[in-house]
Amino acid sequence: MNHQASNTIRIERASGDDIDVWAKLRAALWSDQSTEEHAAELQRLIDDDSADFRCFLAFSPDGSAIGFAEACLRRDYVNGCKSSPVLFLEGIYVEEASRRSGVGRALLEAVRGFGNASGCTEFASDALLDNIDSHRFHAALGFEETQRVVYFRQPL
Repeated sequence: MNHQASNTIRIERASGDDIDVWAKLRAALWSDQSTEEHAAELQRLIDDDSADFRCFLAFSPDGSAIGFAEACLRRDYVNGCKSSPVLFLEGIYVEEASRRSGVGRALLEAVRGFGNASGCTEFASDALLDNIDSHRFHAALGFEETQRVVYFRQPL
């Protein structure tokens, strides 16, 4: 499926051919893992070929990957939601130079298409409490905050 962010930006469903560029973008968002670790995880996701997972990549006019959005269908309880499955945005990232140009919105539209085709009636996401930029991004694209939570642990 090919979605257009504008006349020049292309949004496509990620495939095994995209693992290298996809892993680099993931490592920029989730820097706690190396690009190689992300690539290995992506290979497992591709091999699993789950109907409940999708990634969309954004490409610039020169063909460079400049962003991604990963989503899944969650059948477990999702905070603030009442239905199942719930379309859940696992991560979204747009390179700094391409932000505020509609790329994030176009990626979310592709994700919404996946959720609609899968029969979802709710679209959810989360962000760390201190990630104010993410809160603003979500609000600007129509998400409403439902809950705030702090997780606790204790060694046994």
